[in-house]
Amino acid sequence: MEQSKIKQGANPLGYKPIGQLLMQFAMPAIISMLVNSIYNIVDQIFIGQGIGYLGNAATTIAFPIVTIVLALCTLLGAGGSAFAAIKLGEKKEEEAEKTLGTVFVLTILASIIVIVLGFLFMDPMLKLFGATHNTMDYARQYTSVMLLGTPFNMIAVVLSNMARTDGSPALSMHAILVGAVINTILNPIYIFILHWGVRGSALATITSQFISAAFLVSYFIHKGKNMRFRKKYMRIDSEVIRSALPLGISSGITQIASTILQVVMNNSLVYYGNHSEVGGDVALSAMGIVNKISMTLVSICVGIGIGSQPILGFNKGANQTKRVRKTFVLAAFASTMVSVVGWVACQLFPGPILSMFGTQDVEFSLFAVRCLKVYMLGIFTAGFQVVVTSYFQSTGQPLKASVLSMLRQLLFLIPLILILPLHFGLDGILFAGPVADISSALIVSPFVIYELKKLNKMCRNS
Repeated sequence: MEQSKIKQGANPLGYKPIGQLLMQFAMPAIISMLVNSIYNIVDQIFIGQGIGYLGNAATTIAFPIVTIVLALCTLLGAGGSAFAAIKLGEKKEEEAEKTLGTVFVLTILASIIVIVLGFLFMDPMLKLFGATHNTMDYARQYTSVMLLGTPFNMIAVVLSNMARTDGSPALSMHAILVGAVINTILNPIYIFILHWGVRGSALATITSQFISAAFLVSYFIHKGKNMRFRKKYMRIDSEVIRSALPLGISSGITQIASTILQVVMNNSLVYYGNHSEVGGDVALSAMGIVNKISMTLVSICVGIGIGSQPILGFNKGANQTKRVRKTFVLAAFASTMVSVVGWVACQLFPGPILSMFGTQDVEFSLFAVRCLKVYMLGIFTAGFQVVVTSYFQSTGQPLKASVLSMLRQLLFLIPLILILPLHFGLDGILFAGPVADISSALIVSPFVIYELKKLNKMCRNS
């Protein structure tokens, strides 16, 4: 049966075993997401070793700009790839190529706008993001270089999403992986040998992003399987915008919420840190490291969600409900296991994990350990929540995806960061994390139960 489908040119997303497909698509996506996290972590590790906690605080201050860029990337990349997957499932390859062209043009335009606005309002933004007299110069140096690399960063992230939908998850992974290796090599050279400081770390990052972007652009020019760059489609198609971008809104909202969260958290850490024995810059730097660790763990779960999207979207378009249900259940289980393992590691081995970011003074280390253990106390609930949002996004339910994507950060975590410190000081910021994680999980659960019942009923009737 499988051989006859291959001979007829059927898409493997419609007939290969779900477990095999999920592994095939999720592993490259996980590696790609980890690599994107590692870009920032590598910067922080080498800056911590070569400059100290003030340099790390500067990267934390600049991080909201990174999340703004990622919000645009996920809006375009996740929305475009989800819509293209549905069109490929409906055997409408030209519509998928229109989507590719539209998303690419929008990516270029968006990156130019980010650069212009970023340089025009850099100092006010950095002050808003928590920069102090001690950290402003470092933050300005790091941010100015990172802004110049925005087009390369956005192209690499958006096209890696499209490459997975095109049936080349390994290529997407390799493009990002090559960039990460180069970033890791150049960082110590620029910081320790050439003594370029935080500016050198940022330069290493954008060099690696350029190489990743060039790799993916070349693929869609010469080797795309179902989608390639066509001159006639390199324009903005209004129908694609109306249909594809809503599917990426939930991912974009998640990143926008991350930006707002980072701004609120940075300022709260500085204020309440300065009113404690810890100090604002120490609190900001420690939480920056903890957030990078959290981002790394969640990125694995996001990778599983992203890996499931082409499978879900294609089979949704092809009306293969049993395959949709199996993909959903398997992806949710895998991501839950990942988040549980990460939670155990953070609770049992906080010291060794934090030691990767440099040897700091005793006061910093003690607060960082407490910060990691308390703030990550509810991270075990993160896995299935990420996959649920990806599921609704991939199956053409953008409203549900958008609402669920806002739960943890906008509806719970940000208000808790503002309210709890009024009563518990700096500790209130730490405990806001687990309270938000567990509360959002309790609300997401009924959505999961209802959707599974609906899928089961559809499978019985099919």
